Amino acid sequence: MIKTILENLDFPEGPAVDSKGNIWLVELHGGNIVRLGTDGAVKRFPVAGGKPNGITVDASDKIWFCDAGNDCVSVLDPDTGAIEVFCDSVDGKALDHPNDLAFDSAGNLLFTCPGDSRQKPTGYVCAAPKGGAAKKVIEEKFFPNGLAFSSDGKTLVLAETYKKRLWRGTWNPETLAWGSAEPWVDVGGRIGPDGMAFGDDGNLYVAVFGGGAVKIVSPSGEVSGELPLDGDNPSNCAFADGGGLLITETEKGRLLFADIGVKRGKLFKP
Repeated sequence: MIKTILENLDFPEGPAVDSKGNIWLVELHGGNIVRLGTDGAVKRFPVAGGKPNGITVDASDKIWFCDAGNDCVSVLDPDTGAIEVFCDSVDGKALDHPNDLAFDSAGNLLFTCPGDSRQKPTGYVCAAPKGGAAKKVIEEKFFPNGLAFSSDGKTLVLAETYKKRLWRGTWNPETLAWGSAEPWVDVGGRIGPDGMAFGDDGNLYVAVFGGGAVKIVSPSGEVSGELPLDGDNPSNCAFADGGGLLITETEKGRLLFADIGVKRGKLFKP
């Protein structure tokens, strides 16, 4: 049911799929953005001084990524290999180790900045409107990590890794407000929830770092199942073209594919 797509990766994260079906991921410790082409060819795009982490793809197939090494959010043009910094500060201070990101239904970019918030709730989430400066929209979290929007764009789920739980609240893309936010479900794991993705079945698929599995969370907020892995540290997941779940796992340095008969939920791509 679960097979290896790539191996010998240096702390893989991501992943994402572009409009051509190419699979993108990163090697956080290796400092590379990685493309697995539809022909099976692998190409690496080095990020100087960087620790690339979460990624997303826009409608022009440019790769937006968090860079915890250079403390910025940047954009890779796959055609030229050029990397341009999109955002490197909020409230006049450098970003605190950006981790994961997603576009909302209006094209605003949201990204998490956990910094060193394992012991104190100093982690935050920023929103950057098109053409505007980033602002903090969520604060006081213990290592905010993955985030995902529901298919209608009205609900935002956030992983608070070091509390081993997910938060859920309503999202207003006009006011950049996260309303009625509250803890939603505990997913456990030795460390806690990392990256995640909605399927077209309405379930949320959550990579639990230190949990050796991707947990399946139902719309009602129950852990309804899991995909056990041969490797303790799944870091993120995304749906492949045509269905099935791509999973990055860092303990053994692999990109995995789980043929589960589910396709991706809606992704917003400005």
